[in-house]
Amino acid sequence: MMNEILNKINNEHINANLYSPVTLAYLGDAVYEMFVRTKLVKENNMQVNKLQKLSIKYVKASAQAETYKKLEVYLTEEERKIAKRGKNAKVNTMAKNADPIDYMTATGFEALIGWLYLEGRMDRLGEIIDISLTVPGQKLMTR
Repeated sequence: MMNEILNKINNEHINANLYSPVTLAYLGDAVYEMFVRTKLVKENNMQVNKLQKLSIKYVKASAQAETYKKLEVYLTEEERKIAKRGKNAKVNTMAKNADPIDYMTATGFEALIGWLYLEGRMDRLGEIIDISLTVPGQKLMTR
């Protein structure tokens, strides 16, 4: 079923530019979390509560903002524009413990992930996620 969904996304062109940056970020949040959780599960056979604590270190706003700043040099101009749209989007809610600038930057990062996913650019999405999980000085945490 998952292959059917991914194939449909790849084969059916969706103009992701028609979606609001907040909608793209909403989708990107889920996509990024799925990749982080998958990588953690593959690399760590441990209790779910420990996996959850590890995943939070990657998906919280401050971590995504830091990741985006390190990742920005690898992005195309088009990708930077998408992230900027997300960063500048008006959001109605904000995580209570998040710094507003980090939250906005993280929203831009998530919008980029969602945009790549909707556009069916799975190879590029994979590259960016791989880079984001292995940026210099940061290694995906294990036990």
